[in-house]
Amino acid sequence: MSDAFLVPGVRTPFVKAGGVFQKFDALELSVPVARAMAAQARPDFLAWGQVIPSTTVSNIGRELVLDAGLDPEIPAFSTIMACSTSMMATIQAAGMIGKGGNHLGLVGGVETMSRVPIALKPEAALRLMALAAQGKLAEAATALGFDDFNLPVKGWANRISGRSMGEHTEDTVKHFNIAREDQDRIALLSHQRAVAGQDAGFFDDLVIAIDGVTRDGLVRRDSTAEKLAALPPVFDRSGRGSITAGNASPLTDGAAAIWVADAEGRAKLGDRPAARLVDWQLAAMDWHEEGILMSPGRAIPRLLARQGLRLDDIDLWEIHEAFAGQVLANVQAIADPAYRREKAGVTADLGPFPWDRFNPHGGSLSIGHPFAATGARILAQAVKELSALGRGKRAIVSICADGGQGTCVLLEAA
Repeated sequence: MSDAFLVPGVRTPFVKAGGVFQKFDALELSVPVARAMAAQARPDFLAWGQVIPSTTVSNIGRELVLDAGLDPEIPAFSTIMACSTSMMATIQAAGMIGKGGNHLGLVGGVETMSRVPIALKPEAALRLMALAAQGKLAEAATALGFDDFNLPVKGWANRISGRSMGEHTEDTVKHFNIAREDQDRIALLSHQRAVAGQDAGFFDDLVIAIDGVTRDGLVRRDSTAEKLAALPPVFDRSGRGSITAGNASPLTDGAAAIWVADAEGRAKLGDRPAARLVDWQLAAMDWHEEGILMSPGRAIPRLLARQGLRLDDIDLWEIHEAFAGQVLANVQAIADPAYRREKAGVTADLGPFPWDRFNPHGGSLSIGHPFAATGARILAQAVKELSALGRGKRAIVSICADGGQGTCVLLEAA
């Protein structure tokens, strides 16, 4: 099997849903990213993801190739795994590299959370089609009421539980006794580090301008511990809640991409930061006790144990910040020998977690979280950070996903 390398791609600025990108649908927001990537090199294939379902597009990957004006002979497919979507697409692409004539894959994802499609309920659709078949179009148009429509992702809730990710994470922080103050501390750190990254120009070659927007719009330069502490809980208002708008990732519009290549494909991209994709791990769990975003607590120990590594053997940790509480709970879990043994089946001593190596340029709490784009964003960011540390340095990149799933990868600076 050929070594697979990741090379940073580009992304749009990440902006608040309902804001400056609300005029773009998912394809329109993806097109400039795909064009910017194709200007660097011609991919052998494209893999793209979108979590919020579209009522008009079934294979956004193929539609993107055509709408962006890429070579129509480039095959394309779509992937979905909730927030792990573009990381999962990266893993899939790595399995294709070096086979079937594939040397360079363009991988990414998009979410336009401003443009959630409104769909007819099945019974309303049947009634409408029956009227239309009888030629009663006018009657069909007036036969629909508000209750005949629903949002495909109503309240961003899990289909089975009917509860949002925030409600599930309230279960998690209570189960793991995560304090509100600690959650706010992680959120503040995320903003402070993202601000420092912007000021140092870290994101300049990772973010392309879209419609005059050049920077991520959710990074708060004026964030303070006092401001975060003043925010009310939004998912549990009983007096026991601790998750607020400040320590939860915001609803976001954005698109992001990354390259997956073997040595031949990497040569087409020139002398750029790169990391070898050493190994990866998927995990899933029954989420009823701990909450729905705890699979990294299983995936990370299994990956480390398989590679014979401890937590402090990893030089860089990029952990998706869906919620500050979810980050803290997963780190607590992977550093707990009893949890690792009982939940992950790992008995090896992994040591303490090195917090000084965590998310050095901020994460989803400050940068934003367009579901399917987050994997490509966090991977590209990690590869650039890892390359600066020097050849042979290692990184773990981890993402939790709705449905009690998660993914993580082990990277090595090339």
